[in-house]
Order: sequence, then C-alpha cells, then structure tokens
Amino acid sequence: MATALRFTLPALRSSTITAPTSIRLFASSSIRYYSSAKPKTLKETFAEKLPGEIEKIKKLRKDYGSKVVGEVTLDQVYGGARGIKSLVWEGSVLDSEEGIRFRGKTIPECQKLLPKAPGGEEPLPEGLFWLLLTGEVPSEQQVRELSAEWAARSDVPKFIEELIDRSPNDLHPMAQLSLAVTALEHESAFAKAYAKGMPKKDYWSHTFEDSMDLIAKLPTIAARIYRNVYKDGKVAAVQKDKDYSFNFANQLGFAENKDFLELMRLYLTIHTDHEGGNVSAHTTHLVGSALSSPMLSLAAGLNGLAGPLHGLANQEVLNWLQKMKKSVGSDLSDAAITDYLWSTLKSGQVVPGYGHAVLRKTDPRYVSQREFALRHLPDDPMFKLVSQVYKIAPGVLTEHGKTKNPYPNVDAHSGVLLQYYGLTEASYYTVLFGVSRAIGVLPQLIIDRAVGAPIERPKSFSTDAWAKLVGATL
Repeated sequence: MATALRFTLPALRSSTITAPTSIRLFASSSIRYYSSAKPKTLKETFAEKLPGEIEKIKKLRKDYGSKVVGEVTLDQVYGGARGIKSLVWEGSVLDSEEGIRFRGKTIPECQKLLPKAPGGEEPLPEGLFWLLLTGEVPSEQQVRELSAEWAARSDVPKFIEELIDRSPNDLHPMAQLSLAVTALEHESAFAKAYAKGMPKKDYWSHTFEDSMDLIAKLPTIAARIYRNVYKDGKVAAVQKDKDYSFNFANQLGFAENKDFLELMRLYLTIHTDHEGGNVSAHTTHLVGSALSSPMLSLAAGLNGLAGPLHGLANQEVLNWLQKMKKSVGSDLSDAAITDYLWSTLKSGQVVPGYGHAVLRKTDPRYVSQREFALRHLPDDPMFKLVSQVYKIAPGVLTEHGKTKNPYPNVDAHSGVLLQYYGLTEASYYTVLFGVSRAIGVLPQLIIDRAVGAPIERPKSFSTDAWAKLVGATL
C-alpha cells in the first residue's frame, strides 16, 4: 500500500489586491461602495480547506487502497481507454443520465446559485472557478473581489503582444493562442521557484499564482488574436471595475449588446469542465503531473482542444447546419429535415453535434443554450432549424441504430448563438472554448499540486504482449 501523504500548510501571502475598509462592488456603469468586513480570498479559502481534504485522501487510501474499483477489457485498451476508471478529478463528474455536475451541482443549480453581474441573468464564470477549486458557492462579494483580482492581473507582457502581432494572419487562431500561452512560461512563478529549489509544500501556492495570472491574461491574448486576424488590430483596455466576461466581450468588440454579454457569461461557464478524461483536461493534468508549469500544461491541453474530434466540433456542426439551410431553404418541415438527416447518414457521415461518449440523454449544456435562445432569439431562422433538428434527429438516429446516444451535445447549439450576435468567424470558436476550459482545468492542477499527486505513468503493452496476456494466438 502506498505511503500516506504528509503535507505542511505553508504561510500564505494574500492573493488579492489591497482593498480599503469599504468593499468595492461593481455596477453596470459605476462603482458602488458598501461597508463590510473583508471576506476571505479564494487562496485563503482553499488553504483553509486543504488539511481536511488531504486527510480525507489519506484515510481513503489507507482503508481502501487495495480495493479493486473496476476491470479493463481489451476493447477498452484498443478503444482509446474509453470508460476506464483511472483518474481523480474533483471539479466535475459526468453521469450518463444526469449529465454534468460541478462539485455535485447541476447546471440549472449553478445558474441559480452562483453570483451574477448586477441585473444579469447568467452566472459569472468567476463563481464557477471558485466552486471548482473549493467546493463552496462563493458570496457575491467574494466574486466581485475575484473579478477585481483577475482584472488587476490582466496586463500582458509586451513581448507576448509582439509575438501575436508578428504571427501571420493565416496561422490558425488556436495555434496563436497556444504559442502565446507557452511563451508566458517566461513569467511562471512556479518555474522560477522550482529552479531555486522550493519545498514541495509550496508547489500549490505557486501553481495557484500562475493559474490566476493565466486566466486573467487569456481574454486579452484571445481578443488580440481575434482583432488581428479578423478586424483592425485594435484591442480595448481591460476595465478594472468590470467582470471577466464583460471585459472579454468588450475586447472582442461586442460589449454594447447586453444579450451577448449574458451569452458570454453562460458560454464561459458551461464550457469550463467536463470531467477529467477528455483530451484537453487529461492532457493538462498529464503534463502538469511532470511538474511542468501551468503555462506549459495548459498550452498542451489547448493543443488537444484544437483537434477536430474535440474543440472543433462546434465549428463542424455550424458548417453542417449552414449546408442544410442552403439545401432546404425555408422548408423546415418534418419531412424535409428527415430527408436531409437520412441523406447525411447514407453518405457515410455522422450527424455532427449528436451523440456523446458518456451521455445517454440530451446534454444539459445544450439545454441551457436552448433556453437562452428561446428567451432571446426565438424567431431566428437558424435557431428554428436547430430546433427542428432537435425534434427529428433522435428518432432518425434511433432508427438508424448505430448511435448509442441519439441526443444533442453542447456543440449542436453554441455556433448558432455566436453567429446570431455577429461573431461569425467559426475558426475562432475553439479559442473561446479554450478560454473557458482554462477556468475548468486549472483548479484541478492546483489541487494536484496541493495533495501531492504523483507523475502519471500507466503501464503499456505491445499487441503481442496483450495477446499473450489474454491467451490469444496471433
């Protein structure tokens, strides 16, 4: 049995900017002040909970470390490790029937419980980051403080700006994002402290600082890429009294539309985390397990997210929907949609945006976007097309018989919403996904370093060795 972990809580330095006696709260157009006791920062909250979490893990391993938790079939080995239970991921768990839960809370529960912008309807991603890291729903004041801290950390080094500006416009936006995040290694507190020989007990603190800096800088980096490739190259400054999603939308050039702001808050929240086994999450965790900095770890995860079987899926859905719209025109009848679905399947293609490796019901992330569309753009022709596909596709796919889950996932909807509000550059959509995914994977990286998670090193065999193991003759 593995040796129980020993961990000493380090002295903490505050992770927030200095605040006056009156706590600063944000309004849509001005700052308001309320007299209040200073709340705990995110770093203080996490540090306070950490000893108990470490003891929980120690006890679990001591009492049940030898217990078998599953079995592995040869099909799983050759099928991309699909469904093998072998990772620890605290932030979210995906149930085939219920969908995703963030620290035990469903998406509708998060929409209800997490703090919102003043007068807003969707949760702020700052609140979900807090929830994923600590397991606690933050107060509105704590989220406002976190918004302020991310804004304070948002300045991007000049050499990163120049690196983006010197990139050719036909270099894919995701490649530019990965390049910039990798170059931020130059600023890594973790890498610098490790080079000086910091003790293991301090790993998590420096990982926390890097993660906060990374998340804070991502919108400005991502917006600079967007404005360079598709617009005039001018990027608005971060407004220090605004929330994270407002600043990102404003830097992209869409802040004047309040509905788009709410969509950005929803988008950045629901795309953050989806268990630890997906490519971007697992890659970030794997590279981080080698004690690579959060910058290098996230860059690796972003490279995985860029693949067409992962983050590019929403772009492929939108392309397919646009081709369908061109084919059926204004005829959105059941018969027309059914015929187009069957023509897609009979040509050997899949219906993009439908099916999921784990889910066996409609993705709750799809549902949250559909409900947003019903409130804000019910008469949009592309949304009506999406709705018709949602009505017809499950039956067609069930009859086709080759899809375990005939229901839509998150990618089946997001592109249509972004198009409606004028963000029409589909090749950029994965960058939006990447900004959101950082908010989901970096909390686990902090937790990994805090509890002393080891380097990940599964055992591999050759095909001949596997055959021998199962008693096969080749």
